[in-house]
Amino acid sequence: AVVSTQSTGEHPHSLEELSVVQEDLITCNDTENYIDVKFTPTIPHCSMATLIGLSLRVKLLHSVSDRFKVDVRVTPGTHQSEDAINKQLGDKERVAAALENPQLLNMVNQCIYGTG
Repeated sequence: AVVSTQSTGEHPHSLEELSVVQEDLITCNDTENYIDVKFTPTIPHCSMATLIGLSLRVKLLHSVSDRFKVDVRVTPGTHQSEDAINKQLGDKERVAAALENPQLLNMVNQCIYGTG
């Protein structure tokens, strides 16, 4: 439920309604302190994929305990730039740098909270 109500910022529907986030593609291992979220862009060349992934990561980092390692990745085979997006989302320094950009941070907040 933490990520299912998020929007893309581009559509009025939630990520769950667009089938971008699906419960069966989310793994939460409380014993090993690990959360893995795979998301499926609506089209293989979706220009919003990196923003969606970044928004999911930020939402989870703000919503779950620090003890959890959070991975957010594109569902295998669903985006033409899957490897590049996953590399960006998995790099803490790149994520931190992206969030220092006021315009990008506003876009992330729009996706998470519906505000800029």
